[in-house]
Amino acid sequence: MEKIVFMGSPRYAEIILRELYDRFDIVGVITQPDKRVGRGRSFQFPPVKFFAKEKEIPLLQPRKLTAENFIYVLSNWDPDVIIVAAYGKILRPQILEFPRFGCINVHASYLPRWRGASPIQAAILNGDQTAGVTIMKMDEGIDTGDIITQKEVGISEFETTASLTEKLATIGAKLLVNTLSPYIKGKIIPEKQLSKNATYAGLIKKQDGLLDFQKSAEELERQIRAYDPWPICYFYWNGKNVKVYSARVIKSHHLKPGQRGVIEKYPCIGTKTYDLLLVKVQMPGKKKISGNVFLNGARNWVEKKGKRMIYKNRRKRNEK
Repeated sequence: MEKIVFMGSPRYAEIILRELYDRFDIVGVITQPDKRVGRGRSFQFPPVKFFAKEKEIPLLQPRKLTAENFIYVLSNWDPDVIIVAAYGKILRPQILEFPRFGCINVHASYLPRWRGASPIQAAILNGDQTAGVTIMKMDEGIDTGDIITQKEVGISEFETTASLTEKLATIGAKLLVNTLSPYIKGKIIPEKQLSKNATYAGLIKKQDGLLDFQKSAEELERQIRAYDPWPICYFYWNGKNVKVYSARVIKSHHLKPGQRGVIEKYPCIGTKTYDLLLVKVQMPGKKKISGNVFLNGARNWVEKKGKRMIYKNRRKRNEK
């Protein structure tokens, strides 16, 4: 049985590693260093590390892939192939050329669409109807390697990055398991990508979650789904950062862009096109709550003196 070294960090990678572990000889796992998070600055382990520890797989968390001790350990593991899934660092030629069958990446897009660091978020943000997984032989470029196998999958109108990540990881894990042995035996010949059709998805920053209500309601609703579970979309109200976990486009245009109101007993904000109803929100230091519950404590939500104005959708009555 061929020896495999696995490189990955987040939940997406963990799902793939679990599937591989039951069928192949995993001689080592490489993941990102632990990170300090939250107010207490406690250490958070990458999900892949938990699994490696659970199964007692040899583990490395190098800060630099050029470190001598890293190359030494990799040489001792002597892998036939390295599997990479959302590892988070660029691999140098020394590593790409190390295994007999090269380095294989499980990329969460239907390449050449959405090369780069955030393909799942990009697919949702841009309103794509489909996403996919590509098993690819890595080269020195960013997701430019030859394609071994691919599978396409639809994106539902309620899809978030969290839900689509789980879906693509599960599909990618099964695709990899079914692909690896035939590829190693030479039964699958990788094909070149059509680079002229390539699109790119760059790194996401925390400030990318800020909602701009001069945009359309449709764009903002996709942004909210794309940035769940990170960085989570937000806007400022009363000097506070209000996070938005879920929203719905209302086919009305009662409110001007950025104007606050109430529709169907939920907080709503106007945009360039329609009104955006805030389904689930979170105030700083509080739990996530339904928008209608949020209004109970949001006394000055509506920007109007005197009596609160409530906007409602007009619905046509069925004629008898």
